[in-house]
Amino acid sequence: MAGLESLYQQLILDHARARTGEGELEPFDAERFEKNPSCGDELRLRVRLDGAGDEARIAAIGWVGDGCSISMASASIAVEQLVGRTVAEARAAIDAMRTMLRGRGAVSYADDSPEAELIGDAVAFEGTARYVMRVKCAMLAWVALEAALHDAA
Repeated sequence: MAGLESLYQQLILDHARARTGEGELEPFDAERFEKNPSCGDELRLRVRLDGAGDEARIAAIGWVGDGCSISMASASIAVEQLVGRTVAEARAAIDAMRTMLRGRGAVSYADDSPEAELIGDAVAFEGTARYVMRVKCAMLAWVALEAALHDAA
């Protein structure tokens, strides 16, 4: 398991350095600002949809933020995993991410589970669930996207 944890740590560090989706998105259908009051991480996320309702596809996600490696990497991974998905699929992925992180390490997604497929590389944050203060960091972009999708509907 140590090898897998090392791989996950490297994935998080790579995304924290080379951030997918970082930058202003124009035009956009909805925008949401979220801040983690525990540590000061903040993120403004914009989403553009192609279509309407739960079957609309996420055409683009853009974000700007300032925070720790976990929150910035999580935003980057969310973009990679969710652009191109339907709103319904994105909501399911957000729920799966929330379940994994709130499980305090008790919820583990096997590589071939439907949940692991939904969140993809975000399984790298599985170990974060053991650190209550870091759960909010890992969820920051996902919560912002959830709210933006609600606003766009």
